Amino acid sequence: MSDRLSEQAAGIGALAEPVRRALYLFVVAAGDAVSREQAAAGAGVPLHTAKFHLDRLVDEGLLDVEYRRLSGRSGPGAGRPAKLYRRSEIQLSVSLPERRYDLAGRVLAAGVERAGREQVDATEAVRRSAHDAGRAIGEDHATGVRDVASLDRVGAVLSEHGYEPRRRGDDLVLANCPFDALAAEHTTLVCGMNQALVDGVLEGLGCEIMAARLDPEDGLCCVKVALTPG
Repeated sequence: MSDRLSEQAAGIGALAEPVRRALYLFVVAAGDAVSREQAAAGAGVPLHTAKFHLDRLVDEGLLDVEYRRLSGRSGPGAGRPAKLYRRSEIQLSVSLPERRYDLAGRVLAAGVERAGREQVDATEAVRRSAHDAGRAIGEDHATGVRDVASLDRVGAVLSEHGYEPRRRGDDLVLANCPFDALAAEHTTLVCGMNQALVDGVLEGLGCEIMAARLDPEDGLCCVKVALTPG
């Protein structure tokens, strides 16, 4: 399981506890930051219980904390700032197998903009944008160590983005397509995008004698990674 999926699952797991979920929903519905006392009253739980669960939600990244005087006064006699809670910017979306429609959406949006800017075919523009996105991913994981033919290294990076890579001889097969629903409806476009993305990852990692090829197979992603001849 990738680190990203583990973090997402932990966040959702935190909301499985009924009191914690009630407090989170109250904070979200409030619109503005709320105090522990307000959250406790809103969720109908004792203050000490609210304190414990609100801080757990902060630890899981689901709530943010700020400090502010609720009276609006400042200076001597205004009292201590209250600890307030508001929803964090984190977005939770967990699916098994892992899907990455957020990544697909960014690539497709960039492709549409590129098609207009460069006056190229939309499919080609999506492929170029996917390659750029993949190269950025690869560069983020590049170590600077020359290792041009490590399937294990490539697999570790692709695993973090939902592909579930498996070794098969000199090939790396991908047991999961992160864009599965899109690929089922728009096969040519999305499979081409997928190939370009993985090729970009290889380039960003500096894996010079490896390539992504389209090789559809039942139960697998349409892309495989292989050592190139020579």
